[in-house]
Amino acid sequence: MNRAARMFLVIGALSGAAAVMAGAFGAHAIAESVTPEKLATFKTGAQYQLIHSLALLLAGIIVERTPSKAVQWCGWLFLAGIVLFPGSLYALVLADIPALGVITPIGGLAFILGWLLLAWGAWKMPAEHQGKPPA
Repeated sequence: MNRAARMFLVIGALSGAAAVMAGAFGAHAIAESVTPEKLATFKTGAQYQLIHSLALLLAGIIVERTPSKAVQWCGWLFLAGIVLFPGSLYALVLADIPALGVITPIGGLAFILGWLLLAWGAWKMPAEHQGKPPA
């Protein structure tokens, strides 16, 4: 297995576990101590982290299956987005530093670019890799 694929798979799985923990933390540990708006912000972070953890796993599977620079970049962008988007939302709620909110859109942009690169990589995938299970 190539290095990028392994990294995306491992980090995607760990990030998925962390997203579930963040969701539980939001629902049980801080639900009574923050405003409903802040709780919704925290839950949004956990939701986006979980979705993009799965997307990172998908990128790892595709990168292992076919050498695609676009999909490899997509994985890196999903990883950056996971750090910046949910990470800034968690910090915004827990540290109560409103200035951290300026980081969130950068993470969102990384997610969008990651999805676009995934689409491009799938479109450009060589025909011999389409519709075949990995070896």
